[in-house]
Amino acid sequence: MPAYALALSLLVTGPLLGPGYLLLRDAVSTPRSHLTDAALGLTEAAPRALPQDFFVAVASTVVDGGIVVKVLLVAGLWLAGWGAARLAVTVLGAGGPGQFLAATLAIWNPYVAERLLQGHWSLLVGYGCLPWVAAGVLRIRSTPPGPAALCGLVFWTALAGLTPTGLMLAATVALVCVVAPGDGWRRLRVAALALGSAVLAATPWLVAAAVGGTVSSPDSAAGVHAFAARAEPGLATVGSLAGLGGIWNGDAVPGSRTTLFAVVATAVLVGIVALGLQVVVRNRAARPLLILAAAAVILPAAMATGPGLTFVDAAIRAVPGLGVLRDGQKWVALAMPGYAVAAAAAPDVLRRLRIPPAAAAAVCCAALLAVLPDLAWGVGNQMRAVHYPASWPAAAARINAEPRPVVALPPDSMREFSWAGTAPVLDPLPRWLRAEVLTTGDLTIGGQTVPGEGARARTVQELVRSGASDRALAEAGVGWVVRESDRDVAVHWVGGSAPASPHRGLLISAHLVWLGLLVGGAIGMKVGSWRGRRRAERDR
Repeated sequence: MPAYALALSLLVTGPLLGPGYLLLRDAVSTPRSHLTDAALGLTEAAPRALPQDFFVAVASTVVDGGIVVKVLLVAGLWLAGWGAARLAVTVLGAGGPGQFLAATLAIWNPYVAERLLQGHWSLLVGYGCLPWVAAGVLRIRSTPPGPAALCGLVFWTALAGLTPTGLMLAATVALVCVVAPGDGWRRLRVAALALGSAVLAATPWLVAAAVGGTVSSPDSAAGVHAFAARAEPGLATVGSLAGLGGIWNGDAVPGSRTTLFAVVATAVLVGIVALGLQVVVRNRAARPLLILAAAAVILPAAMATGPGLTFVDAAIRAVPGLGVLRDGQKWVALAMPGYAVAAAAAPDVLRRLRIPPAAAAAVCCAALLAVLPDLAWGVGNQMRAVHYPASWPAAAARINAEPRPVVALPPDSMREFSWAGTAPVLDPLPRWLRAEVLTTGDLTIGGQTVPGEGARARTVQELVRSGASDRALAEAGVGWVVRESDRDVAVHWVGGSAPASPHRGLLISAHLVWLGLLVGGAIGMKVGSWRGRRRAERDR
């Protein structure tokens, strides 16, 4: 099963595996990243990319940053498929046919395609951890847990915590699975372990938010309508979400989901899941996952209605930290574990019709692949490795030799480069330089500007665009002015500087807490598993 899941993952990411870098909308990889204040969450912006930026910065000191991102992306998809198969075994005792079907559904679905096109590679790492978290909690709940199982839950929670959203998804799955049948006292202990692991894994962005006083701006509410889940052709919003589609960005959608064929594709996916429901609904361990799957579809759909949008807008304005709720469709990831378990039961249901399980699984897997053909090969070759023009590494080397605050023009956060494809992409400079790059975080979606939190960057950019002198810019703390065109990057020395944050040591320590959970959990899981095998061999 691991080999099959890996093969599917490579079929999806194939064009990305050659030399070059992932550069697509929100996905930006560079040869090297650095532990800047921004990478540690010490900026005006909410700490949305922690500890992802820290990890890539540390890993890219040893391995090219482009390779780091590619490996993590492939690993996320691989873990999703392999984990879905393991979850099907844990919940149903599924055989090979059911495992193959669960793995196929977990990897080959619109959610994966749309998040790849949006560039959310680190979210997909968290997505890949969800079935492992579910399986781990269910095993601990049903049998006396050994060190391997306990450390495994810590590891998968920490790995999902590469981003705040991934951690929230994993913690939700863990707590939902805690209510599965089992000893009541053990339930409390598992809940405590799950919550404790999640809180510790959240240390980087919790500390960053406390130190910086920013979780997200109340202005985040301005993007509620722009980020709401979207109905696809022939489908209501709830139908799109039930089919694991409906991302807010209509440009980050595979071509097969932009026509009425989306109705057929959704019917196939939901039909396979519904086929197995009649078996799975009687399984007490599976019921929490099924309820979670239903909630993961219904709640984002409700959030996209008029009253739902009003409620979310008011909630974000009242509690700015709830800005993470704007992108409602991303929470549909919570449906995947339940969907995978239900799909795994489909071959057993069809066996009652005298259809061999292997044949049933083969037909169902082929149907899932056929109704989303453009997920293959980089979502229709839209996701592929690109190469930076020579002026980019030259500009980065020059600035890194004298790292002072940078203001980059044009002022938009997104750039369009002919050499990177037709889709816009986040400015790569902030992830390439040792210096801080002053960015507003403003986004333009469908002609509407969603303001970011970079008030200082906005002021400095206005100075540059108004023709302010170098002296005025230097007094404002600008060291370099960079003007980016399609292929060239022009660098101008100004000479200003700004002190580094006094909280760098604290934030590095907070990130080390997360890294310790990740590494310690992995080591404990492997050592515990090895000791368990040795003990089993002695007992035979």
